[in-house]
Amino acid sequence: MPRVARSILPDYPLHVVQRGISRADCFFQDSDYLSYLRDLRAFSERFGCSLHAYCLMTNHVHLLLTPHAQDACARLMKQLGQCYVQRINRRLERTGTLWEGRFRSCLVASDNYVLACYRYIELNPVRAGMVTHPEKYRWSSYSANASDLDDRHLSAHPAYQALASDSVERRRAYRVLCEQAPPASDLEDIRKATRIGCTVGKPRRRRGRPFLLDEKNGVCPHLS
Repeated sequence: MPRVARSILPDYPLHVVQRGISRADCFFQDSDYLSYLRDLRAFSERFGCSLHAYCLMTNHVHLLLTPHAQDACARLMKQLGQCYVQRINRRLERTGTLWEGRFRSCLVASDNYVLACYRYIELNPVRAGMVTHPEKYRWSSYSANASDLDDRHLSAHPAYQALASDSVERRRAYRVLCEQAPPASDLEDIRKATRIGCTVGKPRRRRGRPFLLDEKNGVCPHLS
C-alpha cells in the first residue's frame, strides 16, 4: 500500500510522534534521554525547525515544532533517529532499529489546537500515571513553559505568546491552563489526525489565499 502524504507546510506547526518498535522501550537510562534532547536541540537548529514542546516517554516521543522548510521536519527526524539508534546500539551491543517505522505527524491549523497540543504533550506522563503533576516529570518541556526553567532552545509559538504580554504572566497563565486537560474530543482529534497524517483544526487563510496542502493539490484535508 502506498504511503499517505503527510500534511506539511513551512511555518505551520506539526505535532510529531515516534514510537518504539512493537511499543518496546527506546530509552533505558538518564543518559539516553539527555543525549536525545541534546541532538534534538542541535538538529532542530541545523535543519530549521522551531521547537515549542516535547515529552520523551519510555517508549515514544512527542514533539510540537514548526518547520521552516518543506523537508525540515523529515530531515530533523531522520538525522535524530539515526544518531540516537547508532548510539544505543553501540552501548547495548545490539543491531537494528528502535523505531516503529517512520514518524507520524499532523499539521495544527488553529491556535486552540496548538495550545491543546502543548497540554496533550506535556500532560502525557500524568495521563500515563507516571507522575501526579507534570512538573515532576523530568523529560518534558513543561518546566520551561510553565515555570522559570531556562531553555533557550525552546521557541514560544504565537498561540502560547498570546497568553500574556510578559514571560512571568505567560507562564502563570499556562500553568492555570494546564490545571485542566484539553477536552477529550480535542485529544481524540489530535490522535486521529496524527495517526493518518492530516490536519487538525479549521484551516486558516494565509496571506489572502486558502489554506493549502500544496500549490498543486488544493485544500488540505483536516479535522475541525
